[in-house]
Formats: sequence, structure tokens, C-alpha cells
Amino acid sequence: MKSKEPTDLDQRLNATLITTRSSITHYDITTLRLFVSVVEQGNIAQASRINHIAASAISKRISDLEAHVGVNLLYRLRGGVEPTEAGAAMLRRAKRILLLLEDMEAELSEFSNGMRGQVRLWANTSSITQFLPEDLTRYVERFPEVGVELREETSQVIIDGIREGLTDLGIFSGHIDCKDLETRTYRRDTLMVILPPGHPLESHERLKLADIAPYDNVGLQDGSSLQYTLMSEATALNIPLRFRVKVMSFDGIRRMVEAGLGLAVLPEGAVIPYLDMGAFSAVKLDEPWATRSLMLGFRDYKSLPVVARTLIECLAPDP
Repeated sequence: MKSKEPTDLDQRLNATLITTRSSITHYDITTLRLFVSVVEQGNIAQASRINHIAASAISKRISDLEAHVGVNLLYRLRGGVEPTEAGAAMLRRAKRILLLLEDMEAELSEFSNGMRGQVRLWANTSSITQFLPEDLTRYVERFPEVGVELREETSQVIIDGIREGLTDLGIFSGHIDCKDLETRTYRRDTLMVILPPGHPLESHERLKLADIAPYDNVGLQDGSSLQYTLMSEATALNIPLRFRVKVMSFDGIRRMVEAGLGLAVLPEGAVIPYLDMGAFSAVKLDEPWATRSLMLGFRDYKSLPVVARTLIECLAPDP
């Protein structure tokens, strides 16, 4: 049978396909990731810190991307950047591409020999201080070829990071809304009140929030789920809390309390191990919300790489 001669339309379609394939090869995955990060952070400098890449290198990549697509993707403002209309369209597509790549990597990881790779885990201060060191030690002993990239963040930042694909897994307070994520209960902890030596309340066996309100408090900086819980409960009860100083860490809180700057509320695991060596006393907080759940969250279990799924099963086995 005689082969059919290509028509002008066939030739034009073939030329279009060749051009499209050539164009696709010029999209660099790293550049797409950085573009998404810049838009979500609203600032190239912040994206630089998060991704550990020089701001000038990120700017160059985005400029090259704009040159490739032939349109501006960002408005450069004095306080940061905002996506143009084209940039918003690029953001939507780039996110879809990156999610597809994650799904592909997860599926292909099923066929790899041996357990190796990297897991991104963001966790709040409570979990890192109380539980994670021992749990991660057991995991890396079992899977020595797997690296765990651990980052400490506040609960809301962790949840946002999971949603945006910036981390594989996150551990956060159960008080924060996360309905769109898959979750398992990681641990439960109990809150206590720690007091400086000679404090009028140190003889009590239990304390209510109303009991500690008249005194100077030491707290965590805003953004912490623990600080959010205290302020929310105080507001609900119409009890003003007076914070003399706010710090970044549990260790900083204990030291401030020891110095007599006020009392504080901390998880039991950040109190009991330090009682013998610290110059403070501890009393249980008698409130229904004083027992908290720490949640392990992720976007979609089935789309995670095997190394991430094994870490989930290590930290919070499915009952």
C-alpha cells in the first residue's frame, strides 16, 4: 500500500510538536521550586534563607525563566515581590508539576533496592524537646542510609509547609486546624506550671489558669501553639495574662523563671527531667485543655516516598 504524503497541516503540526518539546526541556525543576518558594514567601531574601541558596542566584534563575516565557512573572516591590497575572498562572502550573514529580518519585521508590533517600520533617518545639531525639535515633539505626532533614517551626507554619509541599511530614499541636491533611496521633503531653523559688503558689498541688493570672508570666514568642492556647483560653475566660518577657525556647523559659522573672506553663516532658538540676518548682495545671495531642500530619500517604512512609510507621504506627 502506498504511503500517504504528508499534508501542509501535518507538517505544521509536527513543527509545533518539535518546538513544544524543545521548550519543555528548558524548564528547570529547581527553578520552578524556587519560583514557588519566592511567591509563597513574598520575598526573595526569605526564600534564599529557606532554600539555602544565594538571593542573587535565585534572582538570576527567575530572570532567566521570565526571559524564556517572554513575560514578567513578578512585580518587584520595595517590601518584596508579588506575582503578576502571568506569575499566578505559572504558580498554579508549577505546583501541579512539582506534585506530579513527587507522585512519580514515590511510585518509583517502590522499585528501588534498599532503603535510602531523604525525608523532610518539620516539628514543633514540644515534640523536639520531649520525644523526637529518641524516636529518630531508633529510625536511623534501622535505616542508616536514610537522612532526616529536621526543622523546628511553629505549628501553623508546619501545617502550611505540608500543604505547600515544602515538607513531607510535620508534627504539630492538635489544637490547630488541619482538616485537609491526613493525620495520626504522635504523642500526648500534659502542661505544668513552673515557678521560681519562694513563689507564693509553689505550695499548691494544682493550679488553674485564674490562679496564675495575677502574677508575672514568662511565655514563648507569638506564633507558638502553646502561647496561642494560653492566650485563647485566657480570652475565653476573660482573664488577662501579664507576660513580663517572651523567649524563643523552652530552655529560655526555664532560665527566665529561675531568674525570678515570672512563672510559666510548659509541657511535662520539658519540666520533669530538669527539676533536680533547676532552681524552680513545678505544679500540675488543672485545666481540661492541659492534656494535648501532638499530631503527625502529611498530605497524602500513598503519594509519599517509601522512606517517608516508613518514618510515619516508626513515629505513629497505624492502629
